[in-house]
Amino acid sequence: MVSAPDFESDLFVSYAHIDDQALTEGQKGWISTFHRALEIRLGQLLGKQPRIFRDPKLQGNDYFGDRLVGSMAKTAALVSVLSPRYVRSDWCLREVDEFCKASARAGGLRVADKARVFKVVKTPVPLDQHPAELQELLGYDFYTVERETGRPRELSHQADPEMQRQYWARLDDLAHDISELLSLVQSDRPVTAGGASPPAAEAKGFVYLAETSSDLQEKRDAVKRELLGYGYAVLPDRPLPLFGPECEAMVSEQLARCRLSVHLIGERYGVVPEGSTTSVVAIQNELAVRRGQVSGDQASGGGFSRLIWLPPGLARMAETAGIDERQQRFIAHLQTDARLQKDADLLETPIEDFKSALHQRLQPPPPPSPRREAEAAGGGRDRDDGPARVYLLCDQRDLDAVAPLEDHLFTAGCEVILPAFDGDEAQVRRDHEESLALCDAALLYYGAGSELWLRQKLRELQKAAAYGRSGPIAVRAVYVGPPEGAQKSRFRTHEALVLQPPAGAFSSSSLDVFLNQLKSQVGVLA
Repeated sequence: MVSAPDFESDLFVSYAHIDDQALTEGQKGWISTFHRALEIRLGQLLGKQPRIFRDPKLQGNDYFGDRLVGSMAKTAALVSVLSPRYVRSDWCLREVDEFCKASARAGGLRVADKARVFKVVKTPVPLDQHPAELQELLGYDFYTVERETGRPRELSHQADPEMQRQYWARLDDLAHDISELLSLVQSDRPVTAGGASPPAAEAKGFVYLAETSSDLQEKRDAVKRELLGYGYAVLPDRPLPLFGPECEAMVSEQLARCRLSVHLIGERYGVVPEGSTTSVVAIQNELAVRRGQVSGDQASGGGFSRLIWLPPGLARMAETAGIDERQQRFIAHLQTDARLQKDADLLETPIEDFKSALHQRLQPPPPPSPRREAEAAGGGRDRDDGPARVYLLCDQRDLDAVAPLEDHLFTAGCEVILPAFDGDEAQVRRDHEESLALCDAALLYYGAGSELWLRQKLRELQKAAAYGRSGPIAVRAVYVGPPEGAQKSRFRTHEALVLQPPAGAFSSSSLDVFLNQLKSQVGVLA
């Protein structure tokens, strides 16, 4: 065993000079801007200024080159910014090669389960043209592909708002992963002379997040962030081979390590590997089905299941929008084939609802208390079980505005529960789900929150049974508060009472219908 060396630099950014040329006079190039943004975000995550070195490519003499190569042995991680010019540059390829050689001498290219090389793809390059050392690494794609033309468009901090949002999301993912790698390196974790590190502790295990077609890459990235945030390791951990038999072998091997696979299905059929007649998306689903069929075997670990997501209305769209016939058949089979549906939940919902379902699958609610079990056995609440519990949901900006409602409900004999806003995301989410599980009534305050916020909360009320309830929420209502707007004035729904108070100050009489229904349904007011 040898210890990880003391590094003089945290990160070396390897790039082709042409990729840092600005398209507009006076502006910084893409690489310079990327370097600066990564430095700031990485510093925020590390809590200190990172040591990032980038060759300005202003000199080409042998002395400078030798000095640069010598610095590789003293660098913790390498970021290679791939582009068509990069893979044709002898100098760039030499940087990758020298870093890998230096890493091998210093203990290996991996620390725990993390590679010390990060592949940033600025402009698409066929995988077989990537440097050999990078071909098995997952990349960070800083481009998107236009659906209409199939042309790639590079992400930039100066593009339209949507492209900017994707740019910052990808950069944040990269910064988080680099931060985790540097933390491992700096923790004095021992590495083996053979080049591998002892495996990192698997806090919760592995989840197989199936590779998707290009139109769903951003959503896959978002789901991956959710899984990592829950403490799960995500597979596959390297690109899938583009030769059919090799692809199937790798997928099967990685599925065998997992208890859950997640599949996102979109409009496109996806890449068909050489030697195969079906897409990578369909191959992964089929192999996950087979993994489930043997989940009772001792060697497989047991208890394997799948979560499948389709965008709302995708099946109808497939019939009318000119979607590939192969994809139409695949979607139809997912929805009708009993074999494909076994041990699987297929959800045709907004992606945020799917992520909530994924959260429930990974962190199921605790078992009900004896009192809750007694309620379920008796068909409802005990009449002596205290006052009615009202969950008063609101946007954080409306906390002052809901104070009169909270006071009036409390005076009327209700126990009022407000949402939590302090704490980390997981804690806040768990408190919200427990409130949905325990409340007798839910009152949504439609004030500063958008209509999308309101729709999401109404959907969560519909799914309250998933949080461990013994029965439905007795009374659901929406209180329409200021600011006024044409959209609010026309709001109506069959899913809840709609309380429209007079414009201006709070009116206690606007809650009479809600309280009367609560008393008749629950029968317990203080």
